Amino acid sequence: MEKTTKFAAYFTDKQREDMERCRKLEGSRSTTEYVRNAVEFYNSYVSNNDAGLFLPRSIKSYLDGRLGQLEDRVSGLLFKQAVEQDMISGIIADSFQFTEDDLRRRRASSVRNVKQTNGRISFEKRVRESWEDDEQWQD
Repeated sequence: MEKTTKFAAYFTDKQREDMERCRKLEGSRSTTEYVRNAVEFYNSYVSNNDAGLFLPRSIKSYLDGRLGQLEDRVSGLLFKQAVEQDMISGIIADSFQFTEDDLRRRRASSVRNVKQTNGRISFEKRVRESWEDDEQWQD
């Protein structure tokens, strides 16, 4: 057993009552043991600066599992979306002849649209804009 040193500490009556109540809940045999455990816990918390290390194992395990499921689902959806996007890009590239300048303009326009909409692109909105552009060319 490690050598101990006596240390005086002052607590309010409420703190002492809370300590005694929690000591019984925690299962420490004495107030000294409870205070040592509390100091050790808090020292670890401050040193690691990571509250995640102090979550109950059951909660941490549950969160890890749910996050893993979410990651798998999002990865699968992104893969499917990338396949669909590649198919559409291939069809369009095979159907039309684009110059390098056309591609640069389209990329700049797409980057601007994504930034302005925060990535919430609406097909209907793009079609309506295309109709408006066609009407301007006809006038």
